Formats: sequence, structure tokens, C-alpha cells
Amino acid sequence: MTFPDDFPITRRWVPAHPDRLQLYSFPTPNGVKVSIALEETGLPYEAHRVTLADADVKSPEFLSLNPNNKIPAIIDPDGPDGEPLALFESGAILIYLAEKTGRLLPADPAGRLHAIQWVMFQMGGIGPMFGQMGFFVKFAGTAVQDPLPRDRYVGESRRLLGVLEGRLTGRDWLVDEFSIADIAAAPWVNALDFYGAKPLVGFDDFPNVAGWVERFKARPAVQRGMNIPPRG
Repeated sequence: MTFPDDFPITRRWVPAHPDRLQLYSFPTPNGVKVSIALEETGLPYEAHRVTLADADVKSPEFLSLNPNNKIPAIIDPDGPDGEPLALFESGAILIYLAEKTGRLLPADPAGRLHAIQWVMFQMGGIGPMFGQMGFFVKFAGTAVQDPLPRDRYVGESRRLLGVLEGRLTGRDWLVDEFSIADIAAAPWVNALDFYGAKPLVGFDDFPNVAGWVERFKARPAVQRGMNIPPRG
């Protein structure tokens, strides 16, 4: 098998190291989940910068890997049974990397499922709600005169922060050890700074969440992964 010939995306984003896991991403809250996980596990990988512009994410090459035209996505040349694996959706990729390396998930079955449930909490709640809030707060601005959409997403984001605040009472991480649950959720909470939304959601009311994000950002692998691939 010739690795590039089997995956059209590699004709545009040509791998310098086709024997390594290939990451196609951009440093958004979803994108950095995977680069952080890769830095934490130490898996050799090669990062390719795929911007959010239609010319990149809606290109035929990228759509051949992810028909939903969203970053991140990966190709692992050493997937299950030694065969290449193409994968999209950040939550699925996090679970795959954790299972592949035996890291970032608790070893006991119950702990593993508890970590995955918090990944799903981020995927179904924090990501969509914070993302929509960010659109109305930072990007739509006065173009939307009706305050109801913004207020709805601000209120729901605050509610979700309250769920995290309760979970983090008396604990450092979302489960008993640092895991893909933290990697999934913390970049989205950190994005409240980028959106300029902390005052709107009353972030000061959530000291457990604030401490958790700071612990997360203090990890060397997180600091590296937050900037991979570079924005430009």
C-alpha cells in the first residue's frame, strides 16, 4: 500500500513523515483537543494546518477525509490490526488515542465510562452552547437586534458552568485522574476569554472551574498543544 495514494487529502497536504499519524487541524477549541492529546501521549505525529476557510475545509481533498467539513481529522497509518485508519469528530479521536496508547482514560471499566460520559457532556452541551454564544457575543454583534438568541446561549452556558462547578468541588479533574474528559472540556471554557464572554456568564461565580482551567493550562503538553498547528 502506498499511503498517499489511498488518501486523496495527502495530495494537497503532503506528509513529510507518512509513517506518523497525520493531524489535519487548526487551533480552535475543538482542534486543540487532539493536538493536546497527542502531546500528552507522546505519539509521533505530523500536523497540517487546515484553516476554517471554505477553500480548505470544503476542498475535495479535505472532504474526502471528513464529509462534514470540520476540523480536526486524522489518519493513523498504524491503526487497528496495523491498517491505516481515517477518523473525524474530536470526541471519537480522543477516545481512539486514549485506547491506542492506554493513557488518558482510567483503567477500571467504571472510571473509563465516567470519563467518556464527560466527553459526551462536552460534545453535546459545552461545545455547541459555548460556540453559539460566541457567535452572538463576538461575531454577530449588533447585526442581530433581537437579544433572545444571545441571552438563551448565555444562560445555557452559565448553567453548564454550574454543572462543572459542582463536579469539580473537592477534585482536581473531572474524574479521579487527568483524562480526555478534561482535554475535551477545558479548551472550550478557556475560549470564554477569546469570546469576551466571562462577564456575561458571571465567570467569577465559578471558582472551581477557574482553578481547573488554570491547572489544565499549566501542563507543558497543554501549552504545546494549544498552538499546534500554528495559526499562521
